[in-house]
Amino acid sequence: MKRIKEVIVVEGKDDTKRIQMAVDADTIETRGSAIPDETLELIEQLAQQRGIIIFTDPDFSGEKIRKTVAAAVPNAKHAFLRKDQAVPDHKGSLGVEHASSQAIIEALSQVYTEDEDSPELISQAELITAGLMGSPKSKHRRQLLGERLGIGYVNGKQLQHRLRMFGITPEVFETTVKEIIEEERNE
Repeated sequence: MKRIKEVIVVEGKDDTKRIQMAVDADTIETRGSAIPDETLELIEQLAQQRGIIIFTDPDFSGEKIRKTVAAAVPNAKHAFLRKDQAVPDHKGSLGVEHASSQAIIEALSQVYTEDEDSPELISQAELITAGLMGSPKSKHRRQLLGERLGIGYVNGKQLQHRLRMFGITPEVFETTVKEIIEEERNE
């Protein structure tokens, strides 16, 4: 079983159990989106000592937690699950606790570190030209792009920021967009 050096930030104890079934890792739980100051301070301390990976649910609350922790620890690493990998077998909400071990291992193998200082590599005009903003297919294309690049789903306003933060190069961007468009043509 693969050992993860960094501490993984998750939402709750069920996420911890699921991750520890897939990999050998320590976790810290936020216990929801209203993260207590003490927990945030612990996360900051762990980030300095071992590094952290933010691995939250692919939903609104998970994104809120991700933003809160990332604001406190700008050099945090990020792992993302696709929404279809986090669907429960029964009724309930999306969550890391529903993911397969393979999906968790895959997400943790594609970890990104934000780079706030990186220059804007992909313009808003390029996003519009690629049909990622301002077209009927934009939302679907952004979902596919986020899944393939392992950067999670974001709306049109946040996409350019997310691409820059994770240092997605124009070459990788263009290749991925071409693949998505080609698949649409073949459907």
